[in-house]
Amino acid sequence: MSAYRLHIDIPLPLSEVDAITLTETVMAVLQSPQLLQELQSRGVSSINYRLGHDEDRQRSNYLVKTPSGHVTNQKSRVTITEETHED
Repeated sequence: MSAYRLHIDIPLPLSEVDAITLTETVMAVLQSPQLLQELQSRGVSSINYRLGHDEDRQRSNYLVKTPSGHVTNQKSRVTITEETHED
């Protein structure tokens, strides 16, 4: 069976700091116990995400930076397990 992927693109006309804060807020909502349980029951084991910038031609992730402050292309990930969504 082929797989589908849910891509959500939310333009954030904010500073980098505010975009990171809002991204963390959105991801916290997406990690609600109810949603994680529903996703796991449907065979989803992880959620990959990144914060990009329209002017950056690479697939950089502004949520992951090197010690020198450079962004990387490493995706952020939420791994869904029983412990992730215990009540």
